[in-house]
Amino acid sequence: MSALGARIARLIAAQGPISIAEYMTLALHDPRDGYYATRDPLGEGGDFITAPEVSQMFGELLGLWLAQAWHDQGKPARPRLIELGPGRGTLMRDALRATKLMPDFREQLEVVLVELSPVLRRAQEAMLQDCGVPVRWVESFGAVAADRPGFVIANEFFDALPIRQYVRQGRGWFERMVTADARSALSFALAPVPLPAMAVPASREDAPEGGVYEVCAAGEALAEQIAQAIAARGGAALIVDYGYDAPGFGETLQAMRRHAFADVLGEPGENDLTAHVDFTALGDAAVRGGASVCGPVEQGDLLLDLGIYPRSDALAARNPDMRDTLTAQIVRLCNPAQMGTLFKALAIVPKTAPTPPGF
Repeated sequence: MSALGARIARLIAAQGPISIAEYMTLALHDPRDGYYATRDPLGEGGDFITAPEVSQMFGELLGLWLAQAWHDQGKPARPRLIELGPGRGTLMRDALRATKLMPDFREQLEVVLVELSPVLRRAQEAMLQDCGVPVRWVESFGAVAADRPGFVIANEFFDALPIRQYVRQGRGWFERMVTADARSALSFALAPVPLPAMAVPASREDAPEGGVYEVCAAGEALAEQIAQAIAARGGAALIVDYGYDAPGFGETLQAMRRHAFADVLGEPGENDLTAHVDFTALGDAAVRGGASVCGPVEQGDLLLDLGIYPRSDALAARNPDMRDTLTAQIVRLCNPAQMGTLFKALAIVPKTAPTPPGF
């Protein structure tokens, strides 16, 4: 068992079972042994690869999307470009390169990166040291003042926020918890008392026996907070992640290690933990925050609409030997059998703004 796993077992022995949300928070963000606190998980040598690491075209197109959203809102002064969970800084590097096509947007920019991991912050600093735009770091979106129009990008960020799971047993819903046995082995168990009937959404009333639903309160609260800022000061948000756009039953919590699935409760702190994003819930939260929501649309459709093929042709014209590589990158990002359908995009804009590109 990992060092963090032993600490979690001792915590459970002292206070009783913990929620999956608390377990995920400890496993991912414990400052001493948490997954993101101790490593750079990206790339072929890590545990997973994100779209910006697949192709520079992904970040370039998303950067131009944000610049176009700014233009369509009348070019508000002093825009702020905010990225949630910037990875190594690859997406932001590519996005800023693309914004050179709209210098009146770029020259006013302040870039704010929301990042908890000290390891990834160092990678981002190295990646963006010569980007030509002021960059600063904060630990939460709430630390960004809502004093300027905010243009927000979040790629594979919401999937790592902590969730709770509820299981239908008889006529009640019971929260799934994490417990430990006498040998400190972690396992799942159901809370002994069901949720109050008033706490169960109406959409869950016809669940089958053993049905599971997941709630990401942190994600919904953040989507509402982003929407409030955009409604008040202008801006736009583009959320890209893997997930679903209709409520249903099923568990999606998963662990990844070295590009393969791993045991969710095995060696906490050593594996990445994620869950599929409920885009309907995020959209509803954004509407509560006073903004308009567009989508979700599938990632493949978005990138095709934004011009990934013309961008590939332009790159290939300058680098003919890259044509096959660029084609393979488009297949990886857009093909329904790969990332094109599972990954989706949701846009949040002011109620007065036009529909953004790709939606």
